[in-house]
Amino acid sequence: MYRLFSFFFLIVFTQACSTVEKPSLGSGADLTQSAETLASAIQSGKLTSEALVAASLARIEALDKQGPAYQAIISLNENALTEARQLDAEAAIGQFRGSLHGLPVLVKDTIETRELPTTAGSLALVANDTGRDAPVVARLRAEGAIILGKANLSEWSNFKSSDAPGGWSALGGQTRNAVNPGHSPCGSSAGSAVALGVFFAPLALGAETSGSITSPAACNGIVGFKPTVGLVSRTRIIPISSSQDSAGPMARTVRDVALLLNVMAGTDPADSATHDADARKENYLASIEQGVSELRIGVFRWAEGRDERVSAVFNKALKRLEDQGAVLVDIDAFSPDPVMWNSGERLLHIEFKHGLNAYLASAADGVPVRSLDELIAFNKARIDQEPALSDQSIFLEAVGASKISDPEYLEMAKAIRRAAGENGIDNLLTTHDVSVLVMPSTGLPSSLDPDAAEDARGSPIGASWLSAMAGYPSLSVPSGDYEGLPIGLMITGTAWDDALILRVGRALERAVAKEQRAKAASFKR
Repeated sequence: MYRLFSFFFLIVFTQACSTVEKPSLGSGADLTQSAETLASAIQSGKLTSEALVAASLARIEALDKQGPAYQAIISLNENALTEARQLDAEAAIGQFRGSLHGLPVLVKDTIETRELPTTAGSLALVANDTGRDAPVVARLRAEGAIILGKANLSEWSNFKSSDAPGGWSALGGQTRNAVNPGHSPCGSSAGSAVALGVFFAPLALGAETSGSITSPAACNGIVGFKPTVGLVSRTRIIPISSSQDSAGPMARTVRDVALLLNVMAGTDPADSATHDADARKENYLASIEQGVSELRIGVFRWAEGRDERVSAVFNKALKRLEDQGAVLVDIDAFSPDPVMWNSGERLLHIEFKHGLNAYLASAADGVPVRSLDELIAFNKARIDQEPALSDQSIFLEAVGASKISDPEYLEMAKAIRRAAGENGIDNLLTTHDVSVLVMPSTGLPSSLDPDAAEDARGSPIGASWLSAMAGYPSLSVPSGDYEGLPIGLMITGTAWDDALILRVGRALERAVAKEQRAKAASFKR
């Protein structure tokens, strides 16, 4: 499977490669095509939504619980084909709901959809069938999207146990890496990333507190974007942190991420953080092809780590940007404010306890727990049924956290946001006169074999925590691989610079696509 990875990049970036079998199941639906291309085909009458949804469901049936058993899906919408037929009927008379008309979308199972329970992968939420759409999901439906199903994840978005493997949940099992099923998919939006990587759907939603979109995107060779906190509604999404949480678009191309963000972005009266979203949002496809000529880009060497395998791919990605006219500025020194280390975890515990208790209070009637205390007791009572439930160390730390109204919390939240934002990323951008920062997204995905020897090779790689604490946007774009395992480039910048970050990511994507087309042409000769 490793040998196929270079061709996987070709499929993703050019949507065509005669040397690789495409996952089209005889329906006329080429699942390797971009969401933009598929939407255009539906609007022109060359493809039906029913054919596309049927092909996606057939591929999930063939590969998710058997064969490689990716275990990327927790539940499927049994009415998806019926909805597709209705959308086809509308298309047949020239009526299109919007830019996503007829496209299937998978949703991380912390985001409410009216037709499926929202479980966070937990046994405690099996009955959490609220019949509600999160506002961000309602926006997708209004533009014609079909909710295909719920994607697996790291249980409770990896905020239950510090030892839980990435992409594992009690309900969904262990999600497997899209490129090498023997390796970790990373998390917590693991199922969304893997489903895209193995062509289950053209689009997916993830959610991130710190690295939960960008990390699995990097590890599975797809594109993941965490928007500026406040650009996208968080209402009816199982929370961790009101300071850091955001839903975000995931896809196989940067353009598709922008297409999805165009729909997702906007003010939600129920989420005060989004007060300025309508005024701040843009058409994210409008400027995405403007390139990086003369753009000053900060190369955040401080966060590069010491893994020569990752660094080799990182430096090649930098060369691609430089070849397109970008001005690269190395940034070797950075002194993070200790408040981020000393108080960051405590902040999350306070916000998690407050947010989860509020969410559980409005959960579906059949949910047996209504507070974090009750959730801990529920897990303790079922250790024999599910041994992994025994480790809930983060829950136990959070349950004793102070109240969100505590003046100490309010000062802590301000200090952390200032340290990461104004005195962190913003200061780096200003001091070095650069518009964005780039760095490796994360290290190589680890083996799922608990007995396998790991090779971490030095200091931690990446700094997704910095943009997370600041509430600033971050994008992971595929930049290459090491022996088949994907490696991503992370791009971050200041608040509301979402369009600029997508533009830089698109420039790298175009360069990779050009190289892959040249390789394919050479191979055919």
